[in-house]
Amino acid sequence: MKDIQPKLIELFKEGNCTPQISVIAKKLKEPSTTIHYNIKKLEKEGAIKAYKAVFDYKKINEGYCTYVFINLAQENYADPEKVAKELARNSKVESIDICTGDYELLVKLRTKDSDEYYLTVKGWVKRFGFKKTTSVTSLKQVKSEFVNLE
Repeated sequence: MKDIQPKLIELFKEGNCTPQISVIAKKLKEPSTTIHYNIKKLEKEGAIKAYKAVFDYKKINEGYCTYVFINLAQENYADPEKVAKELARNSKVESIDICTGDYELLVKLRTKDSDEYYLTVKGWVKRFGFKKTTSVTSLKQVKSEFVNLE
């Protein structure tokens, strides 16, 4: 049988998952029609942005998780959204936050290993001229996307 797992993983990361209405109905002891109506209402109101899978990232070759704190260069300081949007195009970026304090951006980066991490951040520094970056590497994730992983 054809192995399309990498393609499926990318689709799931982009939010191509759907809720299992019958499972939710059983857990809440409500009719499926009630569940469906309420989900559609939440989607229409924009409360639900996407449905996605929660992965064991080691098993999909993205087990090296690093939080990168970024100080923007003077020329980008006034428009952190612009840099954040450009960084968000990278498929290795799980999340980006514009924040207060000592750093302007916080990026959650998932790579295969430290070598891939290094090349990614090195490319960013070259492209955007970041003033400073500080990284914190996650040793083990216990909870993700509100799901306990153990």
